[in-house]
Amino acid sequence: MPSGLPGPAALRLEFPQSLAVYDDYAAAQRTVDYLSDNKFPVEQCMIVGTDLKRIERITGRLTTGRVAAGGALSGLWLGLFVGLVFTLFTDGNGLATILSTVLFGALFGLVWALVGYAATRGQRDFSSVTQVVATRYEVLVEHKSAARARELLAGLPGSLPDPFA
Repeated sequence: MPSGLPGPAALRLEFPQSLAVYDDYAAAQRTVDYLSDNKFPVEQCMIVGTDLKRIERITGRLTTGRVAAGGALSGLWLGLFVGLVFTLFTDGNGLATILSTVLFGALFGLVWALVGYAATRGQRDFSSVTQVVATRYEVLVEHKSAARARELLAGLPGSLPDPFA
């Protein structure tokens, strides 16, 4: 019977049991790799990241000039792509087609970016990158193989075979 964990069937285990809990993904991955090296059926394992948090790293201040330049450059690339596609299907002057689509793309990107920036009304005058990360990683294993996994894991130096450690 599939576990109560949400998600597609490929991400489910039958009656999963906790094998170990780690503070970083590398340690959880090392555990599964160790089990694999010892011929354990790792398709019965799962690494679950829990206690999710969102991290946002501010990368710079947004100004009208930066927004305009970024929009124009983005539009330029789109225009170049469209121009190259057009030249594949036309018999006319390919260079003129590419140059015109690049110019239109840059203009479109510039206007679109400035309109979007103006719509924020100064509420977000910075650029950033975000990532969702887990603060804990739990290695789960199917109940039928949990005892064998614990035996193997006891031989891994620095492992945490006790899920409550």
